Amino acid sequence: MSAFAVCLFCGSRNGASPAYAGAAEDFGQGLARLGMDLVYGGGDVGLMGIAAGAAAAAGGRVTGFIPRRLLERERAKRDIARLVVTETMFERKARMIERGDAFVALPGGLGTLDEVLEVVTLRQLGYHDKPILLVDTDGYWGPFLALYGAVIRQGLAAPSASDLLAAVPDVAAALARLEAVRG
Repeated sequence: MSAFAVCLFCGSRNGASPAYAGAAEDFGQGLARLGMDLVYGGGDVGLMGIAAGAAAAAGGRVTGFIPRRLLERERAKRDIARLVVTETMFERKARMIERGDAFVALPGGLGTLDEVLEVVTLRQLGYHDKPILLVDTDGYWGPFLALYGAVIRQGLAAPSASDLLAAVPDVAAALARLEAVRG
């Protein structure tokens, strides 16, 4: 049986706040310390590269999924337990979602937003019942959560949609929630 795997969505850039990189490093180290596997987008750039590097350096098992087209652009991280090259972004996302027992999002760009909305939508439709956590480093997820709430208030999503994901204030809170879920 494989270890509890956390699928991480986050930026292929470092972003404007230095706190983002610190959160990525803390998250990778924390997962390794808890004996949880890290599943992520396979790149060695930005926040995802920081998180994967920190997890691997702390002795954690890291699996990356990267589309062939991004092997050079995101500089595939080769010093991890497993790197899977996919043909498309769609396959990458599907394989990451399939492998994850929980989903965590640190700050990220358009791809991260896409990934978060995909797992939320799949949970809403009953394809999975895995936890989805947004780590609100420096208030990053505030605008997203405001829009998400507006969608519900405007009657475009059921009130129960508010239960599909949870925002946590920091990495420590995310790790505690993951530990509780794993049991």
